[in-house]
Amino acid sequence: MLNIENLSVRVAGRLLLDDATVRIPAGSRAGLVGRNGTGKTTLFNVLTGQLAAEGGNITVRQRAKVGRLLQEAPSGPDSLLDVVLNADTERKDLLEEAEHATDPQRIADIQMRLVDIDAHTAPARAAAILSGLGFSTQDQARAISEFSGGWRMRVALAAVLFTQPDLLLLDEPTNYLDLEGTLWLEDHLARYPHTVIVISHDRDLLDNAVDSILHLENGKLTFYRGSYSSFERQRREKQMQDAKFAKKQEAQRKHLQAFVDRFRAKASKARQAQSRLKMLAKLEPTSASVSDDVRPIILPAPDKLLSPPIIALDGVSVGYEPGKPILRNLSLRIDNDDRIALLGANGNGKSTLVKLLAERLPPMGGDITRADKLRIAYFAQHQLDELHEDQSVYEHVRRLMPDDPEAKVRAKAGAIGFSGPRADSPVSTLSGGEKARVMLGLATFHNPHLVILDEPTNHLDIDSRAALIEAINDYPGAVILVSHDRFLLEACVDRLWIVRDGKVGAYDGDLDDYRGLILSGNGSDARKNGSNKTASKPAAGSNKSTPQKRAQLASLRKRVASAEDKVKRLTTEIEKLDASLTTLFATDPAKAAQVAKARAEAAGKLERAEEEWLGASTELEEASA
Repeated sequence: MLNIENLSVRVAGRLLLDDATVRIPAGSRAGLVGRNGTGKTTLFNVLTGQLAAEGGNITVRQRAKVGRLLQEAPSGPDSLLDVVLNADTERKDLLEEAEHATDPQRIADIQMRLVDIDAHTAPARAAAILSGLGFSTQDQARAISEFSGGWRMRVALAAVLFTQPDLLLLDEPTNYLDLEGTLWLEDHLARYPHTVIVISHDRDLLDNAVDSILHLENGKLTFYRGSYSSFERQRREKQMQDAKFAKKQEAQRKHLQAFVDRFRAKASKARQAQSRLKMLAKLEPTSASVSDDVRPIILPAPDKLLSPPIIALDGVSVGYEPGKPILRNLSLRIDNDDRIALLGANGNGKSTLVKLLAERLPPMGGDITRADKLRIAYFAQHQLDELHEDQSVYEHVRRLMPDDPEAKVRAKAGAIGFSGPRADSPVSTLSGGEKARVMLGLATFHNPHLVILDEPTNHLDIDSRAALIEAINDYPGAVILVSHDRFLLEACVDRLWIVRDGKVGAYDGDLDDYRGLILSGNGSDARKNGSNKTASKPAAGSNKSTPQKRAQLASLRKRVASAEDKVKRLTTEIEKLDASLTTLFATDPAKAAQVAKARAEAAGKLERAEEEWLGASTELEEASA
C-alpha cells in the first residue's frame, strides 16, 4: 500500500527523517509512535504533499485515495450532517450533476456509480458516525458555526472517517474526544476496512485498534507487527542487545545479588535466599517504565493530611445561569486517599463539577463543607493559555516566590523539570508537553491536599504519561481525574463516578464494563448506575489498586529501603573496623580490644538488620502478588 524508500526530510535545518525506509502492507492499521518532536506530523505532511522531501521516494498504490484529519476546524452555516456528507466530493458532484443531466446514457452512468459507492445509505452512515462521536440527532441538524472549536474538530474527524479513504492518516484524534468518544473511535478503527496510520499516545487505542506499530526514532522508521504492548516487548528484546542497556540492568541485578550471596552463606537463611533468587528472575523493565531522558513528574505532597472528609457536599446544585442548574442535589464525599475518575460524555457536567470542587464556580444551593486549611490544585488544558508566552519558566516560578533567593527559585524550576539554562527558555519556545509540565508544576506549587486533573495527557507522549502515572500513584493526597486515556485511569483510580442527567453517583462496574456499555449503545443502563446518593466506596475486588493496598505497599517499601540502608551502613562500618584491627593487634592491644568489642556489637546489629530486611522483603513480595 505504502512504500517509503530512503526518505530524508529537513525542517528548519534539523534532519528529522534520515534515509528512512519502510513498507506498510495494504489493510494495515498502524500506530505511528515516537517521542514528541521526532517528526511524526512532518511525515504526514510529506505523505500528503504539504512538505517536500530532501531525498527519497514515496509510493502509494495507484489511484488510492489519501485522507487526513484537517488541522483547522470547519465552520459555516451548513448543518453537521451536511458537512460530513459533503466531505465525499464524488457523491456530492454526482448528485449535483444528476439534477441537471439530460443525456440518458449519462444519467444511467451516474445512477450506477451512485449505487456502486452506496450513496443512498450515506445519510444513515454519516449520522451513525456523528452519533458515535457524541452528537445527538438534534445536534446533527444544527449549523456547525454554533459549536466550539473542539466540537467542530470532532465533525472534521467524522468527515474524514465517513469518506473511508484507502489511506487514512489521523494525528492525535483522541485529543478532541472524551472517554466515550475515544472508546467508540477505538472500536471503529479496529474494524476499518482500509489502511490506517494513526499518531497517538493513547496506550489502549494502540493496543486495541491497531495491528502494527511504526516507530520513528533517530530519523529511522521501523515497522513492528502487533499491538503497542507487543512492540514494547520486541523493543526491549532489541535493547537487551545493547551493551549500555545490558550494563545498566546488570548493575540492578548485582545490587540484589549482594544480599542473596550474604544470606545464602548462612544455613538458617538458605530458604529466604532462594526466594530472593526468584525476585532476581523476575527483574525486567515494566511495560510502563519511563525512559532515561524523561524527567519525572512530581506532585508535591501536602505538609500533613487533614481530617476526613476533606470535602462533603449535601444537596448541592450548581450551574452558570440563575435557576438553570447543570447538576442538582449532589451529596458526595471526598477523603484523603481517594482516587476518583469522572465518567460521562462531554456536556453532562464533568467540568462543571470539578470547577465547583476547585472553588472556581459557586454553588447555587445546598451545603459544602471543606476541611480547614484545605489546599486544592486544579489543572485543565485550557489553562495553558494562561501562561505568558513572552516570559521564561523561571519568571513564572519567581512570581510565586517573590522573596526567595535566586538559588531556591531555580531549584524549584528544576523540580518542575526545567533546570539550568532551560529555565530561561521563553514559554513560546516550549512544546505542548513542556507547557503542560510548567502549568502542572505551577498548579501544584503549594503542596495541595487534593489534585484535580482535567484531561492532563493531551500533549504528553507515552513516556511522559508513564511519568504522570508514577507521580499520581506516589502522591499521598486525593486525586480526581477527567481523562479519555483509559490506561491512565486503570493505573491510577479506584473509584468511578458517573456524571449524567444532572446527577453524580458511583458507578458499580469497572472500565471494561463501561466500555461494553458505551459500545452497546445502552446509555440508559449507565444512567441507572448513577444515583443521587452519596457516592460510595467500590465493592471489594472491583478496583485494581485500593488506597489501603497502596498505603500498605508504600509502608513495606519504606521498611525494605530503611533496612537495606541499615545493612549497607553496618557492613561498611564492619569493613572499616576489620581494616583497623589488622594493625591495632600489633601496635595497641588495648585499643584493639575496644575495636573488637565494637565490631561484635556492629555484627549483632547487622544480624538484626538482615532479619528485618528479609522479613519486610517477604511481606512486600506477598503483598505485591
